Amino acid sequence: MMNSLLGSRYQLGQMIGTGGMADVYIAQDQRLSREVAVKILRSDLAKDPSFVARFRKEAKAAAGLNHPAIVAVYDSGEEPAPYIVMELVNGQTLREVIRELHSDGSTLPLQRSLEIAEGILAGLEYSHARGIIHRDIKPANVMITNSGDVKVMDFGIARAMDDLGATLTSTWNVVGTAQYLSPEQAVGELADLRSDIYSTGCLLFELLTGTPPFSGETPVSIAFQHASATAPRVRTFNPELPEGIETVLAVALAKKPEDRYQSAQAMLDDIARVRAGEKVLTKIASAPAFTRKSALMYGGAFLAAIALALTGFVMSGNSDNNLPQIPSVVGLSEEKARALLTDYVVTVKRAHDGVIPRDRIASQLPLATTRVKAGTSVVLTISDGPGEAIVPDNLIGMSLIDARSALTSVGLLVSQTVAAPSDQPQGTVLDVTPGVGSVTEAGSSVILTIASGEITVPNLIGVEAIQAKTLLIQAGFLIKEFYDLDSEQPAGVVIRQAPEAGTTQTIGKSVTITINKQP
Repeated sequence: MMNSLLGSRYQLGQMIGTGGMADVYIAQDQRLSREVAVKILRSDLAKDPSFVARFRKEAKAAAGLNHPAIVAVYDSGEEPAPYIVMELVNGQTLREVIRELHSDGSTLPLQRSLEIAEGILAGLEYSHARGIIHRDIKPANVMITNSGDVKVMDFGIARAMDDLGATLTSTWNVVGTAQYLSPEQAVGELADLRSDIYSTGCLLFELLTGTPPFSGETPVSIAFQHASATAPRVRTFNPELPEGIETVLAVALAKKPEDRYQSAQAMLDDIARVRAGEKVLTKIASAPAFTRKSALMYGGAFLAAIALALTGFVMSGNSDNNLPQIPSVVGLSEEKARALLTDYVVTVKRAHDGVIPRDRIASQLPLATTRVKAGTSVVLTISDGPGEAIVPDNLIGMSLIDARSALTSVGLLVSQTVAAPSDQPQGTVLDVTPGVGSVTEAGSSVILTIASGEITVPNLIGVEAIQAKTLLIQAGFLIKEFYDLDSEQPAGVVIRQAPEAGTTQTIGKSVTITINKQP
């Protein structure tokens, strides 16, 4: 795919990102002479006709969104694979920001966290008013520009993926998504604009505390908690936070959509009150105890089935209604968790976790809000951090596709590719940073140096400008053009070029031509 010309218009440059369903490249829009970002769906997804149809529909809808808090979509196409052309944003994803914070156990200041939430909600208010529901709000889909602005992206792809029911498949990429699912999405029900509000609440909770409201070792266990467990109070993590923000999150994270904010603007208004030091007027709806009746309310047989798989028993009848509910301790330190679990026998184990910071509770069994007798055993898993991964020693010489698979299998990601001249086939891995055999943190990224391929620059002197440009485009070069006057040459032909004909130039680099002006 490297250095291909998409839609006879977009000259692909280096890959700047990759994910579970698409690769992102910098590209040069040949028609408008500007840099853009092109997201190309992975080949396995592109083979599904129903996905392509959904993608086409949603990409067109997303292209109609024009708001400063939304990454602009300029164009889309389907050959050689479905792709969308987007605004190129200089910055980093919110996921990258959060990972940097996790590395030293810190969180964003309250005001900055609220600013980011406001940016997301402003974009959602605009899209919701136009009938577009995002349905996959998560840190990886929020960009923070170098100037600090917030931009939401991936409206089209997110909705197409959600239609395929991909949120509960057993892949590492979906674990991250599951942490921001609304209860209705977790049990397979229809998502509306209030699902986006719930997901935004999950994201704001993480910005303020350093951990999502619910975490677990599998997507199903996380989904169960979204559908059944009450999110912990944010001030449990940081008592210095204002009471108003606790109210805002409690409303945003309500289990029933009708108990949440009914618009992004309503949540925006309350956040503005918090920032101004005013009292939040929105009331928190009272939540019913999670019994068999409420399990059926949130998904019936599906929820009962995952409850059986995760806890080893089926909650039945009303005989347990008077038993105490186990509090949620995920994200807390062991000391704070034990202080909340004095009525139970606590057993502790440790395991690596790519999301929960080291020495915080990563999961608990039985799950939060389960009703059990005092003295019941509660197993807490404490995070040892993401653990380590070793860069495979056989990457050099692989194709880009094979290298990415090899890295994924050991828990590493490709964050960037850098093209370099080589006589190896185009896309062959030449080097990796950190080097092969290096021990690094699981979940972290590597940079691959790949063969770009080189080609001889054609002789363009005396060639008509249109024909010269066609030759360069077909050969895979970018074009820079200037005009000058040579009275001895016909108007409209190339009178100078750089590099000279016969020299080799890396595919994707620029060739400069000077075109003779009219006298």
